[in-house]
Amino acid sequence: MSKIVRAGLIQASVGSDLPSDHQKIKERMIDKHMALIDEAAGMGAQVLCLQELFYGPYFPAEQDSSWYDLVEHIPEGPTVRLMQEVARKHQMVMIVPIYEEEITGLYYNTAAVIDADGTYLGKYRKTHLPHVHPGFWEKFYFRPGNSGYPVFDTRVGKIGVYICYDRHFPEGARALGLNGAEIVFNPSATVAGLSEYLWHLEQPAHAVANGYFIGAINRVGHEQPWDIGEFFGMSYFCDPRGQIIAQASRDRDEVVVADLDLEMIREVRNTWQFFRDRRPDTYQDLASP
Repeated sequence: MSKIVRAGLIQASVGSDLPSDHQKIKERMIDKHMALIDEAAGMGAQVLCLQELFYGPYFPAEQDSSWYDLVEHIPEGPTVRLMQEVARKHQMVMIVPIYEEEITGLYYNTAAVIDADGTYLGKYRKTHLPHVHPGFWEKFYFRPGNSGYPVFDTRVGKIGVYICYDRHFPEGARALGLNGAEIVFNPSATVAGLSEYLWHLEQPAHAVANGYFIGAINRVGHEQPWDIGEFFGMSYFCDPRGQIIAQASRDRDEVVVADLDLEMIREVRNTWQFFRDRRPDTYQDLASP
């Protein structure tokens, strides 16, 4: 018997005329996303994920401590509280990636997970941080995540989160599967020419290896003044067979929605018995520094 979940992703640009005031950028991006969230709700989305650091540009393109002003506490901060109201209004599970403050000077790249009744369920902190030239200076802004690989029991099913650079590491993707994830969302900020060729390779491979659905989100456009490359969109859903079943455009703000039949997970895992046949007794060296 089918268990269909209508899931959505939002990809968006910050535009070419960024205000100099960081808080004005934040307000503009939240306003833009509110309209896109309403659009997703109108399309019947029951669960929705926003892009990495959704309320600003990809500021790790430079190393500038003024961007610390964008941090918020989770769940007490204004953005998560707003999204709790939005989730309750639309009866929609939401994954909300923001810049998190634990205490002053201790910050994380984090996604909050909110159930369809507005209940805050918990958060995932990005585990693997790039520090790569040009323009991915994340260790200047974030501490490596310490949340493990939680799976959240939501109204629509069991949700896991991986964030951007995490997708290059299969270990956490496996942990999410073993922890029971049915849908894994990966909000990202990735540019053409660096890892675009991996965009349609790694995440379908994780979906196949672990027998779950993946929703992969990428922002769009050239962000000034840094212009580290084209954020090429192409957000998509893939199924546990690794097939891309819905995909957004390359160059515009867009909501992509797909119907995910969670019963496919049982069918695929009963065919490909990867969890049965794995050999953790032989993998100890993988955890060595």
